[in-house]
Amino acid sequence: MSQIGAIDLNRPNTQALHRRNAGGWVNRPYLIGFIMGLLFVDLTSCATFSRHPFAEPTAAWQTRTGQLLYRTEKATLIGDVVVRFSKNGDFELTFSKGPGVTLLSLRQDEGFAELRGPLAGPDWSGLIESAPKQLRGWLELRDRIVRAQDRRLVRYVADTEAFVLRF
Repeated sequence: MSQIGAIDLNRPNTQALHRRNAGGWVNRPYLIGFIMGLLFVDLTSCATFSRHPFAEPTAAWQTRTGQLLYRTEKATLIGDVVVRFSKNGDFELTFSKGPGVTLLSLRQDEGFAELRGPLAGPDWSGLIESAPKQLRGWLELRDRIVRAQDRRLVRYVADTEAFVLRF
């Protein structure tokens, strides 16, 4: 079938493909799959999901609720705080500004910790001794709060951060 000027819609436009390849675009399906795979690995590895088996709170854990004043050189925040800890050294702290606005969530045991929320910067989990400097004040709160027993006021200053908890 030879028609002059007829367009065969089933035939690929080879001139357009050559122009794309000459311009740097490559029609390679495996390359797209490879790039999508890299993107998936990149996005999922950025999130720090803790694989550490933290103890789940039980009725034996002590729970304290109150207010936390957190002060740095640049800002002062006051919000609600919920603290739970066990006799084994397991610890949880949630600092929030009203319902549904969690500023920091901390889970910690003797050697491992996990911090999430805007005050933590990028979410972090790992060994306590390898914690970033900006998170160490939060990680040192556990010992201060547990040692305070039933005191209604706990104060702690770490470098340029100050924590005042009122239970």
